[in-house]
Amino acid sequence: MGCAILSQGTCDVMEPGYVALYHSGELERRAQFLEARLASCDICPRECLVNRLENEPGYCHSGRLAIVSAVCAHQGEEPAISGARGSGAVFFGNCNMRCVYCQNYQISQNWKKQKSKVMDCHTLARRMLCLQNELGCHNINFVSPSHFVPQLVRAVLEAVPMGLQVPLVYNTNGYDSIASLKELNGIISIYLPDLRYASDNWAKKFSGASDYVARVRQAIREMYQQVGDLVVDEDGLAQKGLIVRHLILPNGLAGSEESLTWLVRELSPTVTLSMMSQYMPMHRALRIAMLSRTISVHEYETVLQLLADLGVENGWVQEMGAAEDYLPDFEREGHPFLPRPERTEEHIPFQDAGANINSPYNLV
Repeated sequence: MGCAILSQGTCDVMEPGYVALYHSGELERRAQFLEARLASCDICPRECLVNRLENEPGYCHSGRLAIVSAVCAHQGEEPAISGARGSGAVFFGNCNMRCVYCQNYQISQNWKKQKSKVMDCHTLARRMLCLQNELGCHNINFVSPSHFVPQLVRAVLEAVPMGLQVPLVYNTNGYDSIASLKELNGIISIYLPDLRYASDNWAKKFSGASDYVARVRQAIREMYQQVGDLVVDEDGLAQKGLIVRHLILPNGLAGSEESLTWLVRELSPTVTLSMMSQYMPMHRALRIAMLSRTISVHEYETVLQLLADLGVENGWVQEMGAAEDYLPDFEREGHPFLPRPERTEEHIPFQDAGANINSPYNLV
């Protein structure tokens, strides 16, 4: 299938903004400023105010050093992110949310086991260069970075003189601090946030974030102000911009209509969306009746119809039946993701999905 988002802008390969920030000294200033904030940590919306420089544990159970649970070339992201050679994924451990259905629960919610995965910023910088130079990844993809923004910036600072030059992806649950995001302006090329809920009640019950809706909407606005609409190169690879992910949950728990309507009408009708059908009842979800099954064909088709009704054109939708293909195992030796079976379509451009809105199993 064609991977480029045809109605979005294309460009030559851009030099990431962090290179100029490095040479001006601004990148060093931001690294120091962010690290100072760890002494009374307010890096994410939890604002625990613990001294992480002395390894005092807060909500995320993370101290001075980053916790890096896996580093790999990831082929399962959106086509503009993974491309042909993969996205250079850096999976941070622990998390500032507690999603009961998290597919990465092995590393996001087992903080005692993740204590052994600490990594200093110089080592992380070297791993990033390995992803770029040895594995040929198209970008560096920081997964669950909200509580490790200072360490992320310090690692980038160390990696630039080593030759880092690919775009940086900030792949987040969306529960981010505006103050921290502002320090990433010009460093991050591509923001990839989740938009999980339209209800704080469900966000609190299922993810432990009672103020999620306002926080994620503010964060997505800030991200969009920084990077704007998605821009791809001639090969369809993302160079800059915002991609918003929305995971369809069973029983309407994601509030898809309200969230997507807000996104289109209050942010921009040109925003790029990634609609995800891969929900599986992982972790504690099997014990929760409302979350104990995958989504139905009707739920899937209803969201596709909503996209058509809202006039959304930019992005992709996962086909039905893809849920098991995306499950990681972070206790497996080597790569956490098994090679997925060949599929005729995995991430379908909206233009193609809309053409067969009532027949999701027969997309062109």
